[in-house]
Amino acid sequence: MSVTKRLEILDLIRALRQQINLSQKQFAAKVGVSCKTVNRWEKGHTVPSHIALKLVEETLPKMGEPVKRLLNQYFPEAK
Repeated sequence: MSVTKRLEILDLIRALRQQINLSQKQFAAKVGVSCKTVNRWEKGHTVPSHIALKLVEETLPKMGEPVKRLLNQYFPEAK
């Protein structure tokens, strides 16, 4: 994974979570991962697996229009 793509994913996770005013723990519960996992994603220690990214992509459209706009920005092929 390129550095640019990695930074985009880290920005996406943080932006999505902040957009919907969720703590890392709340966001993790909605996506189905641990709080520690979200923390590690946001700090750049790890990147989400393809399965985790798919979970994010599938879960978040249910959370309203602002989140849908962010997802369209980061997952344009999912339109």
